[in-house]
Formats: sequence, structure tokens, C-alpha cells
Amino acid sequence: MPGRGNAAAEAASRRRTFRNVSVLVSGTVMAQAVTVLAAPLLTRLYSPHAFGLLGIFIALLMLLTVVMSLRYEQAIPLPEDDREAGALLLLSLGLSLLMAVLVAVPLLWFGEDLARLLNAPELATYFYLVPLGGLLAGGYNILQSWAVRTREFGALAATRLSQSLTCAAIQAGASMLGPGALLIGQTAGGGMGLGSLGWRTVRPRLGLLASIRRKDIAAVARRYRRFPMVASWAALFNTIGSQLPPLLFAALFDPIVAGMYSLANRVLSMPMLVLGKSVANVFLSGAAQAWRDGRFGTRVADVHGRLAQIGMPPALTLALAGPQLFAWIFGEEWREAGVIAQWLSPWLYLVFVTSPLSAAFDVLGRQVAGLNFQLLLLGMRASAIAYGAWQKDATLAIVLFALASAVCWSVQLLWILRESGSPGRVILDSGATALGWSLLLNSPLMLVLVRNDPGAAWLPAVAAVVLMAAVRYGCLIRSALR
Repeated sequence: MPGRGNAAAEAASRRRTFRNVSVLVSGTVMAQAVTVLAAPLLTRLYSPHAFGLLGIFIALLMLLTVVMSLRYEQAIPLPEDDREAGALLLLSLGLSLLMAVLVAVPLLWFGEDLARLLNAPELATYFYLVPLGGLLAGGYNILQSWAVRTREFGALAATRLSQSLTCAAIQAGASMLGPGALLIGQTAGGGMGLGSLGWRTVRPRLGLLASIRRKDIAAVARRYRRFPMVASWAALFNTIGSQLPPLLFAALFDPIVAGMYSLANRVLSMPMLVLGKSVANVFLSGAAQAWRDGRFGTRVADVHGRLAQIGMPPALTLALAGPQLFAWIFGEEWREAGVIAQWLSPWLYLVFVTSPLSAAFDVLGRQVAGLNFQLLLLGMRASAIAYGAWQKDATLAIVLFALASAVCWSVQLLWILRESGSPGRVILDSGATALGWSLLLNSPLMLVLVRNDPGAAWLPAVAAVVLMAAVRYGCLIRSALR
């Protein structure tokens, strides 16, 4: 009887988890639908050079955002005591404001020199948006962690959609302003929903927050010091590695190369990574309790299996038909971005299935291992791009970057699965199942490739793949909610 009760409790926990995922995913899917639908319009309003400037700006913004609160916000869902979590919330908000001020002064003072170094002198005019955007995005990330703790997943889903709508509306509607509209839209979109999320999640607990004193904040700063000392560096190195390409492509080659890469990365990574982040939020909300209950390995295996079945089919589609899809959707001048997408697809798939599980480093108390992985990843990525620049071959730099990234993320995934105690047979079975379904769903595209049909055959083949994938994903969602 106890065993049956534990099994029932575990099944109920999985159903609750994936109901929460479905709420976040629904908001994320709608938000990313806005981004994807806006992209073909934006590529016809802006040149690859303008997208290169946007890629540089986003890279600088991401480098700042990831350390705005020194990763203390990642600890907010972990404490059992709400007062301790509230102290972490206040600590994170204060650090974000301080960081924005510290970055604004040198960036504005040396902005012109930095812009010239990046082969984008016109970007210096908009550098004031970097600390502002970092403050807005950092504040949203903090409240997002608080919403994860309080399980306000509906509020998170709503703000995701408002962010995408705001960003797309400004970028498309203000195109007469030139590339600056892309940057302004990105900044405004990142902070959209900050007020509504705070109203939904923080306002009901203002009494608790008002009772917190400086000694409480100092206590949590000491208790969770591994986050700024270790986790923040791991996150920074990871972000440097992922945001390095547009910066180096602009500085070593040309902003147009950065623009091609940025479009491919924007279209591919945003839907996959934001969807993965939605799963990560739900995973993190119950990960600590699962570890205490001895169910962590099973939970990791379950989440990995679901992610593999979601992420593998579109990754294979892009690997098969990237150039054709990009030329048809975004315009012929963006065909090269589709070639880049082909090389990026294996890496982005591995990021999709691994990144949500990276919370295991915090749950297991192995932040140093996470930092080591990020150092390895950064070193291999930088070496790959440097070698491509030495050969004066941007395509070679992209190919080596993608391969090095895929290898590192594979190693990280295997480590997480092993250290969490995930059943090896379950992992192999779920991977084989995902591969089988991916091959089946992409069979129309593979038939076109084998027959070497002309370009007109690609459109019906892609339509068939999309229809089959929609049916498959519907079945996955229905089974998860049983």
C-alpha cells in the first residue's frame, strides 16, 4: 500500500508539473508566434546591417542582465521560509539598481570607443539603452523567480505575450527611425509586464516584505553567497559564450555577418530557449522538494524525455531545409542565414533539452561543476571563432562554433543525468523514441532530398511536416495532462 501511495503521489506530481508547464507554454507559444510572425516583416523593413547592430546591442544587454542581481534571484524559489525568500527578493532588487548605475557611467563615457571597436560607430548614440534595458530585464527576472515560487504561472504567461507584442509593435511601427527602432523595441519589450507581474505576485505580500530588516538581507546574502561567488560567474561565462559571436563577427568581419548570424539565432533560439525556460521555471519550482523526497532523478529523466520529443523534430527540420526555409520566409538575401541555421540546429537542440535541467547544479550544490562547464564552453567557443578569423573565413568560424558548443552541451547533459541518478535505460528509451518520431515527422522533407526535387516541392513537404508535428504535439500535451 505505501508503494502504491507513493506511485500515485508521484503521478499526481507529474500531472501538476505538466499542467503548470502547459500554462507557461501556452503563453510562450503565443509570444513566440508574435516574434516569428513579425520576423518576415522586419527582414523586409531592415537590412542585414541593421540586424547586425541589433545583435550587438542584444549581446551587450544580455551580458549585463545576467549579472544584474549577481544571481541571487535564482535562489528565491529555494527557501522553505517565505521571509527568507522575501529578503532575497529585496536583496536582488537593490543589487540590480546598483549595477545599472555602475555600468551606465563608464559605458556612456567610453561608448564611442567601444562602438568603433565593434565596427558600428552609429551604435554609440543608443548605448544609454543598455543600462536602462538591463534594469528593466533584470527586474523582470527577479519578479519572475518570485512568481515561480508563488506558482503564479498564469501571470508569467501573460507578461511573456505582452513583451513580444510590445517589442514587435515598436520595431515594425517605428521603422522610419532606422535601426534605432529595433533597439528601442528590444528595450521596451524586455521590461514590459514588470508592473503587472509585481502587482500580481508582490502586492499580496507587501506586509511580509515590509517586516524584513537589513540584518535579514545580510543573513541571506551570506547564506546564499555561492550564487554570486560561483553561479554568477558560471552564468556570465555562459552568456559571454552565447553572445560572443555577434560581437566578434562584427569586430573581426562585418556587422552584416553579425546580422546573418543574429537572425538565424533569433529565429531558432528564442522559441526553443524561451519554451525551455518555461519548463525550467516549473522544474525549479519543485526541484528542491523532489530532491528532499528522493524523486529528483526520476523528475530529471521525465523532463528530459518530454523536452527531447518537443525539440528534436524542429531541429531536424532546420538541419534538412534551413536555406530553403529562410529564403522563402525572410527573402532571398537571407538564404545564407539559413545555412547558418543548419549548423546551429544540433547545438540549439542540446541547449533546449539541457538548459532547463541546469537547475540541478543549484539543487545538488554543485555550482563549481557548473562553472567549470561554462569555462570549458567559453574557451572552446572563443578558440573556434578565433581560428575562423585567423583563416579569414566567417563560415568556418560559425561551423566550428556550433560544433564546439554541441560537444560541450552534450557533456553537460550527460553529467546532469548521471549526478541526478536518472535511470539510464529510461534516458536511452526516451531518446530513441524522440529520434524515431523526428524521422517520421520529417519523412516528407527527407523524400524531397532523396528525390532531389526542385524547389517548388519544398513548400508542400514543409506543410506536411508542420501538420504532422501539430498532431504529435497535441497528443503529447494530452498525455501529459492525464
